[in-house]
Amino acid sequence: MNLRPYSPTDWERLCIVHDAARVHELESSGLSEAFLTLEATAKSEGLFDGEVVVAEIEGEVCGFVAYAEGELTWLYVEPSRYQQGIGRTLLRHAIAASDGAMSTEVLVGNEPALALYLSEGFKVLRRVDGKLTGNEAFAASGYVLQRTAGEG
Repeated sequence: MNLRPYSPTDWERLCIVHDAARVHELESSGLSEAFLTLEATAKSEGLFDGEVVVAEIEGEVCGFVAYAEGELTWLYVEPSRYQQGIGRTLLRHAIAASDGAMSTEVLVGNEPALALYLSEGFKVLRRVDGKLTGNEAFAASGYVLQRTAGEG
């Protein structure tokens, strides 16, 4: 697996990875009808406001992470590549780039993501109920997680 900075030539693969994984994420949270494509949400949700790093295997992008100022904002892995360490590797890269301190949010019901974050030293600060970021027509619940430097 190779990690490298995002390049505009990666856009098509990012869309494929995000859209497939986002469907899984929303299904696990009972929000299937809230799906929006990466093309529809990348700009409004600030995908490129910070660093974007891709994971590639044999030259094909299979996951990506985005982070800025100690906040993990995006982490997606192609579903056919789940449970292969790609998400963990991307997460660890973002943590290291943020000196170990980082916050993120995860939807209630997305147990695989929650388990990954907890196993890497994040702690649940609180549960929040409100509107789904990026598609505010839908009510959603999530956890705010925090990792302090030296945890994990």
